[in-house]
Amino acid sequence: MTVQVKRIYEKSAKSDGKRVLVDGIWPRGVSKEEANLDEWLKEIAPSDDLRKWFDHDPDKFDSFKKKYKEELQSDEEQKKAYSELQKMIQKEDVTLLTATKEEEYNHAQVLKSLL
Repeated sequence: MTVQVKRIYEKSAKSDGKRVLVDGIWPRGVSKEEANLDEWLKEIAPSDDLRKWFDHDPDKFDSFKKKYKEELQSDEEQKKAYSELQKMIQKEDVTLLTATKEEEYNHAQVLKSLL
């Protein structure tokens, strides 16, 4: 099955498959109806400390990926959410949704590469 990443502000499409928000906080200016999502796995988002440290700085991205992978393997809630995501992908196409403006250097892209 395929995995893609989209901003939650983009229109949904039939090709999206299951739409999963992977941010820890609800995106500004988006109602639940407008989001048109199937699931919100907020537990899979990076910790606040890691997110603030990274701040979408491309120079920190390699270190961020490593630290985020470590979190996904050690934090119980993140581990459980990641396992749920893996199960979804075995059954159907999945679109990981995020509100971040930075489309290349973000946690959703890290998740996509891991899956």
